[in-house]
Amino acid sequence: MLIKVVIGILIVVVLFLAFIATRKGEFRYEVSEVIAAPPEKIFPYISDLKRGGEWSPFEKVDPNMKKEFIGEPNQVGSKMIFAGNKDAGAGSIEILKIVPNELVQLRLVMTEPLAADNIVEYRLTPEGQGTRFSWSMSGDGGYVGKLVTFFIDCEKMITDQFRKGFENLKSIVEVK
Repeated sequence: MLIKVVIGILIVVVLFLAFIATRKGEFRYEVSEVIAAPPEKIFPYISDLKRGGEWSPFEKVDPNMKKEFIGEPNQVGSKMIFAGNKDAGAGSIEILKIVPNELVQLRLVMTEPLAADNIVEYRLTPEGQGTRFSWSMSGDGGYVGKLVTFFIDCEKMITDQFRKGFENLKSIVEVK
């Protein structure tokens, strides 16, 4: 009888893992909001990795995060290597592409708590008296990502952080 129960449990586990394997691994999370400031006022904050700590909610997770900056600020190839607490994790972020006052494309490589290799984009588009700031992250979570997103709403978790970033940035660049 015990063998039948163990075999039954193993079958359920194998079926569950097979189901997870069929889930989509690629993702793209994006949030967009209008900020009451021109693109040229916002751009210096999103194109200089050293200034990310002024507004990025991800850097505020660990105020004691160790950061090393490599390369020239505001230039393709500029990179920040970081190591924080268990909530912040460790990895690097590198500028891949810059279009002044329009776009910053970054490569975010996480080594802790889970390995990840994602593309982050900041897009600025003039809109009315302000600027539409679109913040996206895309990548392929692989099998582990498929498993994690089955249990955790990663899109909500990430986009909630993006929204905090918008609020932080607004408090800096919007005229009161």
